[in-house]
Amino acid sequence: MNHSNKKECKGHGETSWCFSQVKGALNDDITDADVISCVEFNHDGDLLATGDKGGRVVIFQRDPNSKTSNPRRGEFNVYSTFQSHEPEFDYLKSLEIEEKINKIRWLKRKNQSHFLLSTNDKTIKLWKVSERDKCVEGYNTKEENGRIREPAVVTSLRVPSIKPMDLMVEATPRRVFANAHTYHINSISVNSDQETYLSADDLRINLWNLEITNQSFNIVDIKPSNMEELTEVITAAEFHPRDCNLFVYSSSKGTIRLCDMRSAALCDQHAKLFEEPEDNEMNNKSFFREIISSISDVKLSNSGRYMMSRDYLSIKVWDLHMETKPVETYSVHEYLRTKLCSLYENDCIFDKFECCWNGSDTSIMTGSYNNFFRVFDRNSKKDVTMEASKDIIKPKTILKPRKVYTGNKRKKDEISVDCLDFNKKILHTAWHPLENILAVAATNNLFIFQDKF
Repeated sequence: MNHSNKKECKGHGETSWCFSQVKGALNDDITDADVISCVEFNHDGDLLATGDKGGRVVIFQRDPNSKTSNPRRGEFNVYSTFQSHEPEFDYLKSLEIEEKINKIRWLKRKNQSHFLLSTNDKTIKLWKVSERDKCVEGYNTKEENGRIREPAVVTSLRVPSIKPMDLMVEATPRRVFANAHTYHINSISVNSDQETYLSADDLRINLWNLEITNQSFNIVDIKPSNMEELTEVITAAEFHPRDCNLFVYSSSKGTIRLCDMRSAALCDQHAKLFEEPEDNEMNNKSFFREIISSISDVKLSNSGRYMMSRDYLSIKVWDLHMETKPVETYSVHEYLRTKLCSLYENDCIFDKFECCWNGSDTSIMTGSYNNFFRVFDRNSKKDVTMEASKDIIKPKTILKPRKVYTGNKRKKDEISVDCLDFNKKILHTAWHPLENILAVAATNNLFIFQDKF
């Protein structure tokens, strides 16, 4: 897996970016298993976890010196790497279960160890990540290499002693939550009570207790009695960041439902339904309308007041107090509307782009094609398009915002829509919870950006 770092730097009066490679080599020799499939900061932003299609989890730790330097820098080094999931085979259904990591979610830290949940299509695991810098020597019943001593050799009583050792980071599975989903898991979300979490597949959402692995409670079930009557599937789900009884889930029909677990054990009836009213524009009546209106990701703001949804062409921000329409709509790549036929043919129209908030809920970020990603400022309504490019390898090289040519005359430094590489796409992004540090996954490369230093 290749991982490289970049940094954003803002000039006076305009946005500019510069490059700084911290770790990893950039090359094109990749396998499908190396492709990053999820990115997630922990709650204080000191750790950054990535999962890949090979079932591995790589945890990066922020360099302590970069936090105390003036100005502060966002430099991360590899902290731990472990194999989270292995490929499996369901003999009852004759189906292969991929090892690909679909989601990673951190638990809030309560002691010296860190805990995270990782999931593939069927199985969720709770991992404990801890440090060990001391070892015990002088056992009576076993040698230093771990082999059991012969009883005849033990002629005296020894008192074991604790000796310092090189720092070792251990990742151990503490819980395995399995056999609860018929369909592929697309979301997991830890509740604000830090005792329960939800997992969602195409048709059901289950509620788990972190201490109980052999049972879960089904809280949403949209599976019809006759599967031929199926009209929508669940695409994403997330708990409210503060109210432990509330959660939201989005559907392939472009709707978002907010549910209150206090109302009923099975949340068949939603408390609120967020849906944009249909208009009579021709583009909304096109063949692709249902596909591009499907919501690929939904994220509640850190304050819990707003909610963001990402469909194929845009991002919408909703006020939880207003269901009728979004309060903000941002076009991500409207220029692709004329390319929907070719995007349908190469299956790109089914790509699931994620989105994320910054720590203060004032900016949002999402990805696009050609390794572009976009940042929108909610206050100034300004936006910038940047490219996670491997071509610039000199440290602190200034990068220019990218623009896509859509008019009759192409300006300098603009790129034509016909020249976009649809095999290069930014699907997974994360924003540091406290600082302006962005994590962007581009195929097998991890890029770290930060604001001016």
